[in-house]
Amino acid sequence: MKKISLLGSTGSIGTQTLDVIRAHQNEFQLVSLSFGRNMELGLQQVHEFKPEVVSVLTKDMADKLKVELPANIKVYYGEEGLIEAAAFEKSDMLINAVMGSVGLKPTLAAIEAGKDIGIANKETLVTAGHIVTEEANKYGVKLIPVDSEHSAIYQCLHGDVEKEVRRLILTASGGSFRDKSLAELEGVTVKEALNHPNWNMGAKITIDSATMMNKGLEVIEARWLFDMDYEQIDVILHKESIIHSMVEYIDGSVLAHLGTPDMRVPIQYAMSYPKRLDLHGGEKLNLWEVGTLHFEDPDLERFRCLKLAFEAGKVGGTAPTVLNAANEVAVDAFLNGKIPFLGIDHFVEKALSSHSIIKAPSLNDIVMVDIETRRKVQTYLN
Repeated sequence: MKKISLLGSTGSIGTQTLDVIRAHQNEFQLVSLSFGRNMELGLQQVHEFKPEVVSVLTKDMADKLKVELPANIKVYYGEEGLIEAAAFEKSDMLINAVMGSVGLKPTLAAIEAGKDIGIANKETLVTAGHIVTEEANKYGVKLIPVDSEHSAIYQCLHGDVEKEVRRLILTASGGSFRDKSLAELEGVTVKEALNHPNWNMGAKITIDSATMMNKGLEVIEARWLFDMDYEQIDVILHKESIIHSMVEYIDGSVLAHLGTPDMRVPIQYAMSYPKRLDLHGGEKLNLWEVGTLHFEDPDLERFRCLKLAFEAGKVGGTAPTVLNAANEVAVDAFLNGKIPFLGIDHFVEKALSSHSIIKAPSLNDIVMVDIETRRKVQTYLN
């Protein structure tokens, strides 16, 4: 039985991870978890799965939780709590499903503790890919992608050597506004932006899908996960989200991973790797019912966040850290009605253009640049 630590248990990826554990109780056991503000759901999860370690956001939440739980369950909070839950000695694997750069230090702690990592937290590799991959190699742990696109590539690679691969092709749904022109995006609402045509995701990632920043972050992730140059990574618009990504080999062969849009598939594969398990309640893909698949080259002027991500990735150093931090602040501002939708890429670009790049940043450099960028963008907003 594989013992699992889960960060971000009440979010979209977290709840679906628990669905997989619930469906395969002879395969997986949840031994530690963390959640943020959703105390009601988090408490239900703790009562159901009975982990030995729980981490929450604040001390007040921790104090309230201790009253509700048996004394044998250890309760932590804050960044230290995330690290305790991630690196819990009894776990075999960490599923990191928290949003934002808070996922970085717990991931590094889990790697140092010898845990394999199921990565659903993009920011870990976007902001510190060089550090995370180096540490994973040092401690001999696997970095297994949970994102559907990277999982698709991981499965299509079959462990093939890098010299046989010509390029990686990430597919993108295009998000809520994929059929709108730039002019038509003036004045779009938060409600409209959150109406994703294919996937049921959290608010932040749904907005990132609409701006295509999500795909840009995935490009940077792919560079580190698969050790490929940016010139070998392409993005293609695919509205149906049936092909989750592709790998092109030097002989012209293209291997594609197909399936219905169900995040439990890549989550379960990351947890069960290298074997596969039956997906309980999963919808089978019948291509004759789909009928037609569409593909389109993305316009980088229309999807400017994708262009900015490619540029930041190629520059390297602290540029991806700035890209990610500025985007998090700008997306939050949009969700709270402080800026228009088209203001997101404007503030990200402004933060990038005013930043002095550190080419080989340490972990401390990355943390400081992240903090400084958030302050800077808040200043712009004010």
